[in-house]
Amino acid sequence: MTTTARTRIGWGAVALAVFAAAWGGNQFTPLLVMYRADAHMSEVVVDVLLFTYVLGIVPALLIGGPLSDRFGRRPLMLPSPLIAALGSGLLALGAQSAPLLALGRVCSGVALGLAMAVGGSWIKELSDRDGASVTAGARRAALSLTAGFGLGAGVAAVLAQWAPWPNQLAYLVNIGLAAVAFVLLLAVPETRIGSRDGSLLRDLTIPSARRREFWLQVAPTAPWVFGACAVAYAVLPALLAPLTSGWAIVFAGVCCLVGLTAGFFVQTLGRKIDRPGSPRALVVAMVATSVGMLLAAVAADALTIGLALLAAAVLGAGYGMSLIAGLLQVQRIAGPDDLAGLTALYYGLTYLGFASPAIMAAVAERYDVGYPAMLIFGAVMALVSLAVMLAGARRGPAAAATRRHREEDVLLDQSG
Repeated sequence: MTTTARTRIGWGAVALAVFAAAWGGNQFTPLLVMYRADAHMSEVVVDVLLFTYVLGIVPALLIGGPLSDRFGRRPLMLPSPLIAALGSGLLALGAQSAPLLALGRVCSGVALGLAMAVGGSWIKELSDRDGASVTAGARRAALSLTAGFGLGAGVAAVLAQWAPWPNQLAYLVNIGLAAVAFVLLLAVPETRIGSRDGSLLRDLTIPSARRREFWLQVAPTAPWVFGACAVAYAVLPALLAPLTSGWAIVFAGVCCLVGLTAGFFVQTLGRKIDRPGSPRALVVAMVATSVGMLLAAVAADALTIGLALLAAAVLGAGYGMSLIAGLLQVQRIAGPDDLAGLTALYYGLTYLGFASPAIMAAVAERYDVGYPAMLIFGAVMALVSLAVMLAGARRGPAAAATRRHREEDVLLDQSG
C-alpha cells in the first residue's frame, strides 16, 4: 500500500481493532449464567473466571503502554486482534473446562490491554494529526471501547440463548471481526517515532505517574469505572436469575446492553460536562455510581426486573462518565513521552473494580452477608472516593498545568 493510501486510513481502523478487543473481552459476561447452569460451575468459580482476564489486561497495559511510547504504536498494537482471536478460539473449545476458559480469558485480557493502552493513544495521535478537537481522541477511544463491550455482550447473549452452537457461535463471530480489524490495521500509519534513549527500565517507570494530580484526583475514582459495570451486568443478572428462567442469558445481555448504552451516550456528553481544572465531571460520575449502587441494593432486596434495569442504566452512566473524565485527566497529566504508559496505569486501576463480583460472592458464601447490605456499603465507599478526589482537587494543580488547562479551554471554545 502506498504512503498516500496509508495516510487516508486513520483512527477509524484503530478504533475497529479496539472495538474487536472490547467485544472479545465482554462477550463472556452474559454467558456466566450459561456456565453456571450447563457446566455446573459454582458462583465463586464463575465470578473468578470473569476476573481472570484482568490477569492478562494489567500486564499488557503496564508493559505494552510504555513499550509503545519507546518503540512506536504499530509493533505493540498489531498483535491485539490476533490475540483476541486466539482467546475466543480457546473459549469456544473450553465450554466444560474451567482451566481452558481461564486461559482464553487471559488471552482476551492481553488483547484488550494492548487495545486500551496502545490503541487509545494511537487514536488520540491520529485524531490530533487530522485536526480534531483536543477531546476527540479520548472520546473516540472511550466510545470504541464502550460500543465493543455493549454489542459484544448483546450479540453473545442472543446467540447463546437462541442460535445453534451456544457455546461456540458467539466466539466465532469475534474471531471473524478480529481478522477484519487486523487486515485494516496493517495500513494505519505510525504516529509515534519511538525514542530508545536511556534504559527500558526507566521507560517502564512512567515519569508522569509521580504527579500528585494523578494519585489524588484520578486514582481514587478509577476502580469504580468497571466496579460499576461489574455490578450492572454480573451481579444483578445472577441475583435475578430465579425470575428469568428460560431467558436468563438474554436478560444478562440486556443488563449489559442497557448499562453500556447509557455509558455510551453519557460519554458523548462528557466534553460538555468536563472542564480542565474542574473536578465536576468526576463528581457527576461518582454521584451516579453511588445512586446506581443504592438502586442495585433495592433491586437485590425486592428482586424486581424493572428496578434492576434502572440500576444497570444508572451504573452505566456512572461508568461512562468516570471513563471519559479519567481519560481526559490522564491526557492532561501525561508527559509527551509517556502518554500510553500513564493511560495503561489508569486502565490497570480501573480493572481492579472487576474483582467486586468474586469478592461479593465469597463474602456472601462464607459470612452469610446479603447482597443488599454489600451494595449499600459500595454506595458509601463510592462517596468516600468522591470525598478523597475533592480533597485532592482542592490542593490545586501546578502553575504549568493551570496554563495548559486555560489553553485547552480556548481550543474547546474555538472548536465549538
